[in-house]
Amino acid sequence: MSVPSAYNNTGGVTPDWLNKGDNAWQLTAGTLVGLQSVPGLVILYGSIVKKKWAVNSAFMAFYAFAAVLLCWVVWGYKMSFGDKLLPFWGKGGPVLSHTLLLNQAILPATVHYHSDGTLETGALAPLYPLATMVYFQFVFAAITVILLAGSLLGRMNFRAWMLFVPLWLTFSYTVGAFSLWGGGFLFQWGVIDYSGGYVIHLSSGVGGFVAAFWVGPRLNRDRERFPPNNVLLMLAGAGLLWLGWAGFNGGDPYSANIDAALAVLNTNVCAATSLLMWTIMDVMVFGKPSVIGAVQGMITGLVVITPAAGVVECWAAIVMGVCAGSIPWFTMMVVHKRWSLLQRVDDTLGVFHTHAVAGLLGGLLVGLFAEPTLCNYFLSVTGEQGGFYGGVGGIQFGKQLAGAFFIIGWNVVVTSIILIVIQFVVPLRMTQELLVVGDDAAHGEEAYALWGDGEKYDMTKHGNADFDDMTSFHGVDIRSRGPTVSL
Repeated sequence: MSVPSAYNNTGGVTPDWLNKGDNAWQLTAGTLVGLQSVPGLVILYGSIVKKKWAVNSAFMAFYAFAAVLLCWVVWGYKMSFGDKLLPFWGKGGPVLSHTLLLNQAILPATVHYHSDGTLETGALAPLYPLATMVYFQFVFAAITVILLAGSLLGRMNFRAWMLFVPLWLTFSYTVGAFSLWGGGFLFQWGVIDYSGGYVIHLSSGVGGFVAAFWVGPRLNRDRERFPPNNVLLMLAGAGLLWLGWAGFNGGDPYSANIDAALAVLNTNVCAATSLLMWTIMDVMVFGKPSVIGAVQGMITGLVVITPAAGVVECWAAIVMGVCAGSIPWFTMMVVHKRWSLLQRVDDTLGVFHTHAVAGLLGGLLVGLFAEPTLCNYFLSVTGEQGGFYGGVGGIQFGKQLAGAFFIIGWNVVVTSIILIVIQFVVPLRMTQELLVVGDDAAHGEEAYALWGDGEKYDMTKHGNADFDDMTSFHGVDIRSRGPTVSL
């Protein structure tokens, strides 16, 4: 076997095309995104729910991370970034051989026309092996499914979740990824999704809302009172999510270049602006700054900048942050309470607002603020520009809107079909008995030993009151005073 290579001073094979700096950054960026899920969202989910659901919620995220990885290397990556099967779908297949090391990663990069009017999609060849790209794209696929899980916490049958993860990855995520990133029809049309506003956040928000409809609601007492079991630990998970976003958006130029630097800066600027805006809205309307509200604002800021991070100027990131901290706030705090459909569907962490609404908002705003020079730095959208910059820029907004309609429509239909099929195999929802008890009944484990040295709550010793429903403990008022938990 002949491989173009040189030998370094340690005796290892170094292909001529390898750029060690780009490879190191891409692996680092991928690991940062992975840390957003494990342990970031594992900690956040396990802390923000009622204590009886801490183990189940954290384990849903942990399981999804592992299941997605296996599916990704066996068939998912090629369905997202392989040869075209349909205009919106790639051909599946494994990426498991030594070619992961020896083959340079190849991705679609530019769109232009032949003289006869037919489309040609150019190729981008990052300066690192295919193994690096497979890993980097895996962590995006994993966090999408984990974000969707936020809509289903506190009642979904874990066996149904075990089936749902590979099916939704296969029939939903890969379609969005190929259509927008892998050379599919939305990519060729020039729809901009820098790092997943549509592929990840709009799809997880819509998919989660639809799944919540089919799975059904939590117990009434859980919907009415669902206090976080550990607010400080929740902030630790949120912090991992925020800082991990440097890899989320900074890795998508596929190189350690100047566009990556701008993407990281814009990401943090927008997140900070949105957090402050959400907090201001809480103070103005409710009279108190909410810690949970601040986390919500942080997340919506990160989501809104995601489809635009490397193609907008820093002033636009601030404007987008103001929108991120106010528009999803309005849909969550005002529209949600007045729209019967939103009231009827039990979206546990409000993923519809923080990801679907915010992802759609970010996708539309990039259609206004995408700066022409910056678009040329990001090879996947060379030649595009937002409506704010005049010329043909107004067309971009229409493209962004059409792309959103496709992602929304596909997820509504496919998520529904998947869950209808699963319910013929296993129930989608836990039994009433499991819902009353929570983790101990579902997994035989509890998150906290609350009574002495590992002792569990025993009604024969401590009384028959449900601690979750008590209003005081040892004379201290423990009733939740904050807003309903939504992330």
